[in-house]
Amino acid sequence: MLTVATHSGTFHADDVFAYAILKAATGGDLTLVRTRDGAVLAPADVVFDVGGVFDAGARRYDHHMRDKPLRTDGAPYSSAGLVWRDFGAEAVRGLLPAAGDEAVQSVWQALDAGLIRDVDLMDNGATTPMSGHFSALLEAWNPTFAEEGRDETEAFLAAADLAGAVLLRTCARAHADVLARREVAEAARASEDPAILVLDRRVPWEEAVFALGLAQVLYVVRPAGNDWTCSAVPPEKGSFAQRRPLPDAWAGLRDEALAAVSGVADATFCHPARFVCGARSREGALALARGAVAGR
Repeated sequence: MLTVATHSGTFHADDVFAYAILKAATGGDLTLVRTRDGAVLAPADVVFDVGGVFDAGARRYDHHMRDKPLRTDGAPYSSAGLVWRDFGAEAVRGLLPAAGDEAVQSVWQALDAGLIRDVDLMDNGATTPMSGHFSALLEAWNPTFAEEGRDETEAFLAAADLAGAVLLRTCARAHADVLARREVAEAARASEDPAILVLDRRVPWEEAVFALGLAQVLYVVRPAGNDWTCSAVPPEKGSFAQRRPLPDAWAGLRDEALAAVSGVADATFCHPARFVCGARSREGALALARGAVAGR
């Protein structure tokens, strides 16, 4: 059983997240103490966001001192980022028990650069506060002046439950990105034509295509419910343009009209913007992709 300690009184997103991370890393085998009394803090196994000390070896994770801990790029840490640095990988393993070591590291890095860093920056006033920011929403769990008698630690734990749920889902999505990258890489290796990527599941492909540097891929074929689609790859991530748009003659056509022009009998549609078209079968969508490569 690990005893973890943070300050009493008003809590912020960083100490809430730090606790959620420790809970995930230990499988919930921990006891929380909230105090500002140094004598009570001293015997705790982990102390975060209080105490005036950052010493990873002693498991002390405050960041409120003049010589505050910084990331390599100069961005300030909060207690969430400091705890994530040392306990994040174990938290990912606890939340995603099926993930291998390489996936755990990738998920850790994704959160460190995203959700956790964002909490760090908000807590340090290094980004613009917004009422709808997740940090602000978590802090809304603090008892208000009109809730006299509401227990602060109960409120902290309720906020930590929400933070833990968000941590789990963010890890799960980051892990899905890792798995998608693997599937896209395997599909690229198996492709008969480097311009066409065929996925047999509806895997999100755009992030992976750019992460893997698949510069030759023009079209991605994958299932969509009972049908299949052929999507044109953008020139850069997030762009609404295409490396090569679908043929102009297909734009806006549906069913028989598209089948007649494309030569694909089960073709179903082509978007007027020429970034996606579809067919009823895998073979039909692949035929559309081949036709698009040939410029038909």
